[in-house]
Amino acid sequence: MYGPVIDELIEALRCLPGVGPKSAQRMALHLLERDRPGAERLAASLNDASSKVGRCRSCRTLTENEHCAICMDAGRDHSLLCVLETPADLFAIEQSGTYRGLYFVLLGHLSPIDGIGPEEIGIPQLLQRLSDDNIQELILATNLTVEGEATAFFIGEKATAMGVAVSRIAHGVPLGGELEYVDGGTLAHAFSSRKKL
Repeated sequence: MYGPVIDELIEALRCLPGVGPKSAQRMALHLLERDRPGAERLAASLNDASSKVGRCRSCRTLTENEHCAICMDAGRDHSLLCVLETPADLFAIEQSGTYRGLYFVLLGHLSPIDGIGPEEIGIPQLLQRLSDDNIQELILATNLTVEGEATAFFIGEKATAMGVAVSRIAHGVPLGGELEYVDGGTLAHAFSSRKKL
């Protein structure tokens, strides 16, 4: 409609969550009409992040280094390991300021219908970490969806068989809710009220 370059920019912006055709069009036109320096900064930042950000070798969250700052922090409790579905969940918990252990990010949840099994979400790597790292308690903080519950149950069974204490975050987090959208107070309550499985 506007020409191939502008149309491609609009289409590229639609890859962002919650951005439909109208929002993408508004963003593209704003950047081109009113904020060329912002457009150039955004392009440079996206290019830089795309080439430099990878996954932590220990917890699989996003980082610019081989290991993230959380995994390298000697002040954290290395006997606690919290299992999450996404890096966004990790950021939400970190913002609550109530948890001082380590993490393992699954990058998804079990979904046999979609062909997502234990290998696709790193469960063998998680079990290896439980075996190697002297973890005393595994906290399951997968989302409270059907798939998240099934994933937590599967991991809990494996960890219990290895002799690791397993707990699940309390249900102060709404059923069907996703951790990245839950407020810090609710997350703090969910962690403080967790129970053994």
